[in-house]
Amino acid sequence: MEAKPDYFKIKHKNVLPKAGTLLISEPFSKDAYFKRSIVLLTLNNEEGAVGFILNKQVELSLSDLFEEDFDFKGKVSVGGPVSIDRIDFLHTLGHLIPESVHVIGDIYWGGNFNTVLNLLRSHSINENQIRFFIGYSGWSKGQLDKEIENDYWLVTKPLSDTIMNIDTNYWKSTLKRLGKKYEVWLNIPEDPVLN
Repeated sequence: MEAKPDYFKIKHKNVLPKAGTLLISEPFSKDAYFKRSIVLLTLNNEEGAVGFILNKQVELSLSDLFEEDFDFKGKVSVGGPVSIDRIDFLHTLGHLIPESVHVIGDIYWGGNFNTVLNLLRSHSINENQIRFFIGYSGWSKGQLDKEIENDYWLVTKPLSDTIMNIDTNYWKSTLKRLGKKYEVWLNIPEDPVLN
């Protein structure tokens, strides 16, 4: 009898977890932050890794966070469980925002926040150019590698034009483009007890 493929063993296709790659959580994760999440890595070096969850928004506006009336239509997202008292941002304005860190394509991380505030106040920036995050996802030295070895994360390359969109179905739509092996994950209920 021929053995069935192991649908829950992740094949990483030689994609290294570096800045600009996506981490897709495995379907059984019970972690409140990372359950069915996609994280964009913005940094991974010998000291650790940093990233932001792309598909979990909160019901807060930028005006709520800063108690200033910004005419900004974009939503705020949960970046991860680390430093939930701080705001980070991804953007496509590396040429306008000093101290930005290039991540991939036209995506940048952080930079001078006073410049961002001035751009918001002058209505010179819109929700397609910048995303704000409460907290971030962080891993200490070797922690992320160990989680990947234990099949907690599937590492893949992003479609860069999807990073700036807030899409609550991003986990599913990304898995669909990765082929039949991961389509099985789409049919697993969020709570396996309900199966």
